[in-house]
Amino acid sequence: MRKPNSVSSPYMKSLLVILFLANVALAASLAAQTPATIAPGQTAATPTEPLHAKYAPPSQTTVLGTTFVDWDALAAHTTANGEQRAVFDNPTPTLEKLEVHISTLNPGKMSHPPHEHPWEEILLIKDGEMDASINGVTHHAGPGAMIFFASHDVHNAQNNGTAPVTYYVINFVTDLVHTVADKPAAEQAVAGMLPSSVIDSNSATAAPTPTGSRASVVDSPTLTFARLESHVTTLNVGATTMPDIVDPGDELFIVKSGAIEARVNGVAARINAGSFFYCAPNDKRTFGNIGTVPAVYQVIKVMSDKSPK
Repeated sequence: MRKPNSVSSPYMKSLLVILFLANVALAASLAAQTPATIAPGQTAATPTEPLHAKYAPPSQTTVLGTTFVDWDALAAHTTANGEQRAVFDNPTPTLEKLEVHISTLNPGKMSHPPHEHPWEEILLIKDGEMDASINGVTHHAGPGAMIFFASHDVHNAQNNGTAPVTYYVINFVTDLVHTVADKPAAEQAVAGMLPSSVIDSNSATAAPTPTGSRASVVDSPTLTFARLESHVTTLNVGATTMPDIVDPGDELFIVKSGAIEARVNGVAARINAGSFFYCAPNDKRTFGNIGTVPAVYQVIKVMSDKSPK
């Protein structure tokens, strides 16, 4: 893939190799699936039962470090439903697995038959609209919607519109997936734990900051995360965050509009709309708006029992 602007260090090159290998492995797996095929790790179900997706270890064994992903450099692979762009399938310094890919569903197509699994999954819609089914209830979602599927809740997505829909699929996997109760989160109804939800990130109330604004989308423990937190930050033209911010969580930063320069541990990359990066726990980061319009990015962070204290 094309290297991010201003990045030529051996550290960055190794990260790009990791990304390339993850793309190849996941693309091969996705290309082998069709709507009529039970995917690897899924067990067949009777007509009245959803599919059960079994956990599969990451296809790449290299621990993922902070990695920049250029949207324009991601290869799109045609599927029977639309397209897939493979990104990560690796362990991280604190997570058993981080799997990320980007799906495009053509009109009339579904992601997969209704299924469930112990790990919790997040979708973030980039473009278009779709219907997300959660435990048999349909929820309409458009651009900017963040969809959270809690553990063992039955779910899938379908494009009932007239234009394609593209969305990020994010699977943060902690070791709790091996011990979480084998029943839908909706039935467990554990107090204080985030249930399956469809959240409009665009409607979150923004509070002004010295450099722009920040809107909280969600902040809650879940059945497999000590904390799931997401917010949307706006950086005004020419604005820069505080230097060398550190955070103990595993984080994805997804640029929604504008352009930023992200500097992590002294390595810089230009990140445009659609592009994103994974930031490993406690890596030092600084962001600056290098465009001519406000830059907007969404952060999705997970904390686990293994996160640095």
